[in-house]
This record gives sequence, structure tokens and C-alpha cells, in this order.
Amino acid sequence: MPRTARILLARGALDLPPRRTELERALKAWLVALAATSTGLLSAGCAIERPEPPAGVLSVSIEQTSAWVRNFNPLLPAGAGRWPTRNGIYEPLQIYNGVTHRWVPWLGSEATWSDDLRTLRVSVRRGVRWSDGAPFTADDVVFTFELLRKHKVFDSNDVWSFLESVRTGDGQTVEMRLSRVFVPGMDSLLQQPIVPRHIWEKIADPMTFTNPEPVGTGPFTEVRVFRNQVYELGKNPYYWQAGKPAVDGLRFLAFPSNDQANMALIEGAVDWSANFVPAIDRTFVARDPKDNHYWSPLFGSTVFLYANTARAPFGDVRIRKALSRAIDRDKLVQVAMYGYTRPADATGLSDAYADLRDAEAGAADWMRYDTAAANALLDEAGALRGPDGMRRTAEGSPLRIEIQVVSGWSDWVRGGQVIASALREVGVDAKLRLYDMSAWIDHLQRGDFDMAIAWSGEGPTPYRFYRWLMSPETVTPLGQVAASNWHRFGDARAGELLQAFERTSDPAEQKRLMHDVERRFVELVPAIPLFPGPLWGAYRTRRFEGFPNADNPYAKLTPNAAPEALLVLVELRPKVK
Repeated sequence: MPRTARILLARGALDLPPRRTELERALKAWLVALAATSTGLLSAGCAIERPEPPAGVLSVSIEQTSAWVRNFNPLLPAGAGRWPTRNGIYEPLQIYNGVTHRWVPWLGSEATWSDDLRTLRVSVRRGVRWSDGAPFTADDVVFTFELLRKHKVFDSNDVWSFLESVRTGDGQTVEMRLSRVFVPGMDSLLQQPIVPRHIWEKIADPMTFTNPEPVGTGPFTEVRVFRNQVYELGKNPYYWQAGKPAVDGLRFLAFPSNDQANMALIEGAVDWSANFVPAIDRTFVARDPKDNHYWSPLFGSTVFLYANTARAPFGDVRIRKALSRAIDRDKLVQVAMYGYTRPADATGLSDAYADLRDAEAGAADWMRYDTAAANALLDEAGALRGPDGMRRTAEGSPLRIEIQVVSGWSDWVRGGQVIASALREVGVDAKLRLYDMSAWIDHLQRGDFDMAIAWSGEGPTPYRFYRWLMSPETVTPLGQVAASNWHRFGDARAGELLQAFERTSDPAEQKRLMHDVERRFVELVPAIPLFPGPLWGAYRTRRFEGFPNADNPYAKLTPNAAPEALLVLVELRPKVK
């Protein structure tokens, strides 16, 4: 057995969190996976001192899977393409920095609104080339947006619901004409990843195109290695930022679960991680306080328990409120999240929007744990207990709920277990169902679920967050792919308020309208808020430096933030020893 395995598996050698046996099994599986890569980390009959990437190659852990699928299509919904397809291979016109709350010029050097707020003019940066050497032009931007118009599934932010046209004049300027005033649209327009026309115009079916050899403008575009258990990206030889990236390449190992990914981080096979790490101060930082660090502010998307309102009985707000009241969120965040976050309030807003939160609306009683109130609401809705103590719908069918969660996400899995147990306490036959990431996201997008734990929309303001949750414009029939609003809920009044928000750039008016939206959300409970998601980020400075942190918050640390991770990738550099 390699020395690294003996050290970790020796009793008492590592101060592990609870569930030591499970983590040890995870480590064994991880070592087997490393042995299968044939990439020099491990080989048959050969032990190594430390499973460390080559010099200059940054090892990143962000996705949990048992085997990699070679897909670098940046136009597919988030989660379909391999990281960093949308924030390292392909780039946007500008990047909104959610920490500094400023727009950062990128492929677009300047963006300005016309006086009537109907045209967004973007100056395309000169001197940028695609990774095959071809020049990047305004025609690439126009072509990309036309692809979104032609293929609805690519238009995950529904930009063609407010766009009238996208055209170029002098070859270096793009004019985006809106069909109506829509100020929040700037976020989606400027942060859309751009693809090369000279490549994609030859693709017969872009929706099934996996883009195995990507051509992008980003800092990492060369696929050096791609195997089931490992892939590696090299630098773009024509990257437009002089002297960047300083990192030579990126490496990604396949870990089926958080536990295995965390073992790799702890043992040094991972430099930068977006994974949930239980008891991180004890299990990670304490092992090497000089080089092991993390920063996980509560600026991430809120984690929700989504109830499919297109399926009975979840269309009844009393049912949704009852299920919410059955959940002990204090217990949930302690057991599932190790206390890294706090229970959400009734608005569902994370700390990223603290200045726009209506505190009075957030104190709604249906967020408070109260099994007696939950039972009363279920009774009122006609979901009465049968002789066996379990509830039935008003139509007489057993009230059975399947809660879907990604199988490798140990924090959400534990959260799902806590929730399922709580619902059984009030007579609801709730069970947890685990799926691989690809199957899970497919079920959500097609509305093939009862309930599911999942993230929510984000943006510079709460507009996208609430549009995702309750705008009639985002409701898609069951069976059709939905980029947002997986729970199929739409409210006309919320839609009107959001449309009014679209037409104003006045901060005071925006705040007033957003408070009205929040109160509407609290009244209707389209989805059940659980907790604001920490922006998970852990890193090691033994090999690389330049990571953002609480002392240098130049960007979000988490690699989950797209396209903001670009701000970090171009700043990281090998540590000079």
C-alpha cells in the first residue's frame, strides 16, 4: 500500500470528523481510482510519496462524478459541460464581480446604454485571438446570440424574451437592441460566453455537439489529457492578457463523492476546491495552518427544497407551508452543514442582497419549526392521517414524497435525510432518492420529481433570483426542459412587479419594488428556503498563491462562480520557493 494510504488509514493518524469508517472507505476508493488513471500518480506495484500534480499544474476539485464525460459545450445549461468550460475556456464580454459589485471589462472593453435604455453598445476588445489563432471579432458575438435565438435550450437566461436584435456596425462594436426597456438584462447579455463563428457555423447540430476539442479565447483551452478518471487542460497559446495565465495547466481527478474529494484535498492531491469539507478547521486547516486555508462567505445562491407545483398536492400553498414548518432548520444546518451557514429567512435572500431584504417579510411564521402547526395545516388541506398514522391526499392516495438529491454531495445528502425524517414525523411518507449529477439535473429541468434540494438563481440584484422562482414567463410545461423555475410556479402579480423593476434604474424605486416582490414570495411560498449557500472555497498555498480571501477579497474564492472564476484563474501563480 502506498505510504500516503498507510498514513491516512492508520488509526489516529488523521483527526477525522465523525463517520471515520465511511471516510476511510472513500480514501481506499480514491486510491484505486488514482491507480486507474495511468497518469503517473500511481502505477501497479509502485508507491509514491505524495499524489501531487506536476509542477505548474493546478489541481482543482469542483464536480463529483465516477467518470468524466468529454463535453465542453459552453452553450448548454450550467452543469452540462466540464469545468471550466464557461469560465476558463470561453469568456464573456464583461464580468460582474459579486464581491466588489463592479463590472470588469473582458472581451468587451466598454459597455454603455443609450439614453432611452433600449440599446446596449459594447466595444469589442482589439487584439484578441481564438486559441486556433483566428481573430476574435464582433461577428462572433452576433453569431453567438443568433445561436441562442435559434436553439431555445441554449438561451438559459431567456435573453430573446427582451432582445430585438444583435448586430455589428464597424466590426468592433456590437449593438444590442432591446424590444423593451429591461435594465437587468445587462447581466445576462454581458456575461454570455461567446463562441467562434468560424467553428460553430460548421456544426450541424449544436445541441448535441460535445465540443471535444474546444477553441476559445480563455486562458485554458488545450485538452492535454482526457480519460475516465482524469483530464487536464493546458494554456491558450494566444491568450490576450500578456503574461497570463501564470499557471501552466489545470488537472481534474474524478471523485464520486465529497468525501473522496476531501481526502484528496487533505492529502495534497488538490490545490483548489469548491467542495463542502466537514469540520474544515480540524480536518484541513489544522494539518497545515501555514498553507491550508478556506473562505466561505454566505454570498452563494440559497439552497431550496423545491416542491413540484405541477404535481398534486404541491400546488396547494398550505401543503408547502406545512412541509416548511415540519423542518427544524437549526438542526439541518448543524447536521448537514456543520454550522457553516444559518437558516434562511422567509424571503430566501442570501447575504449578497442584505441591503434589499425586507426584514419584516423575512420573519413569516411558516419558516419556524412547529410540528403542531405543520399537522394543523396538513389537516386543513385535507391530507389526513390514515389508520397507519401516515397521511393521504384529499383524493385518498397515500402522501408519498421522493426527495431527489445529487448522490455525491454529502452535505445535501445529509440534509435530505434530516428533511425526510422530519416529514415522516408529521405523517408524510418521505424518502430520499440519490442520482448522479447528470440524471439529477435532467429530472429537475424536465419536472420529473416530487421534491428536490437544489440551488437558486443569482445576479447583481435579486431580480434573477425571484424571476427564477415565480415569474410566469419562466414556467415551462412538464416534460420540456426548463433552464429555471424547475418547480413550475408562476404568479401574475409577481410578474408585474418584476416587469416594473426591469424599467427603472433608480435605486430607491428598485428597493421599493423588490420589497413588494419579497412580500409576494412570502405569501405564496413558491419554494421552501432552507439556508443561504456558503461560497465553498478551500485552497493550499504550498504550490500556488494569489487566491482571494477575507484579507484580499478581490473576487469570490469559489470556482463555482461563473464567469467570476476567470478573475481568479488569471491571478493565480506558482509559489516561488
